[in-house]
Amino acid sequence: MRIATWNINSVRARIDRVVDFLERQNIDALALQEIKCKPAQFPTAPLEEAGYEVAAHGLNQWNGVAIISRIGLEDVRQEIPGLPQWGEPAVTEARLLSARVGGADGLTLTSMYVPNGREIDHPHYTYKLEWLAAVREHAAATLAADPQARAVLCGDFNVAPEDYDVWDMGFFAGKTHVTQPERDAFRAITETGFADLVRPLHPGEGVYTFWDYQQLRFPKRQGMKIDFLLGSPALQPLVSDAYVDRDERKGKGASDHAPVIVQFD
Repeated sequence: MRIATWNINSVRARIDRVVDFLERQNIDALALQEIKCKPAQFPTAPLEEAGYEVAAHGLNQWNGVAIISRIGLEDVRQEIPGLPQWGEPAVTEARLLSARVGGADGLTLTSMYVPNGREIDHPHYTYKLEWLAAVREHAAATLAADPQARAVLCGDFNVAPEDYDVWDMGFFAGKTHVTQPERDAFRAITETGFADLVRPLHPGEGVYTFWDYQQLRFPKRQGMKIDFLLGSPALQPLVSDAYVDRDERKGKGASDHAPVIVQFD
């Protein structure tokens, strides 16, 4: 089974890239973030023609998540307990979607778009920490209920857990994504037993998943690693390959994120 996560930064603008990626990389299930559309606006036809089902969750032109699968799509859910709300009036934003893929022998895939945090002294930063805390509680509850659960929490976490996950720590001084509370919140999720499925195969520096559109960050290799697939203990020994597809960040009309791929045998 080959799964992937990708912050697509508008699926309607990049649906051709999505279809090409699925076929080129032989992906069975793909978690998308920032689809930026409602489910009725999601371009499902090209995916259905390629043999995939789609589950999407979006409330407006912001945020939004989806799961695309050719190996089944069951038990679709849009929330986990304890997710904080945001806005006026306060709502539970379209930032999380989970589904069972691969049937009884498959896994539960959860696509997440963690709040950005904006600035350290902004209420959105507190919202982000509360959101990550809810994910931590969900992860712990999942494994408490079934230590052998096959589950992947994946997506754009908007956290760089280690100094070498950003191109220059000096540049990020006083900014979000690298603060200790954010890193502690990320680490609290992994301490439940979920682990980064890519890091063991690519432990070094420069394994980035995001490059800002401005200042030629991509050709300068000035990126961040903020997109992850965190797998439960039962899945971790089954990983046979994992990598970032940097080619999808190249060319005209690319998302500012690259997809991250994991293969289970």
